Amino acid sequence: QSRLEESGGGSVQAGGSLRLSCAASGFPKGPLCMTWQYHTPGKDREGIAFIYMGGGGPTYRDSVKGRFTLSQGDAENTIVLLMENLKPQDTGIYTCAARRGTCSGFRSAYYYYRGQGTQVTVSS
Repeated sequence: QSRLEESGGGSVQAGGSLRLSCAASGFPKGPLCMTWQYHTPGKDREGIAFIYMGGGGPTYRDSVKGRFTLSQGDAENTIVLLMENLKPQDTGIYTCAARRGTCSGFRSAYYYYRGQGTQVTVSS
């Protein structure tokens, strides 16, 4: 059974850093496109960064460029999102999502698999 398991998140003051990790398991063979999505209650998810596990670098939404770094983890099908210089407006639920094959952009609908999400709270 395909599964995405997130870890990390929590509370931090503005200007601080947090690290989120996501491990994919149970997927059929072949590279995944993995992404982190963000939303606040009542609003749609939006992708903030994605990476093709078969090669190539990450792509970021403008709002997080220069502050967030997405990388492949040491374990297979694991990604790490390092969030630095966090702002109160970054507060929300961060969800790891994936699709089989190449990446197709930020749209939430592109990603068929999704984790439970983890809360990030940034206080001013």
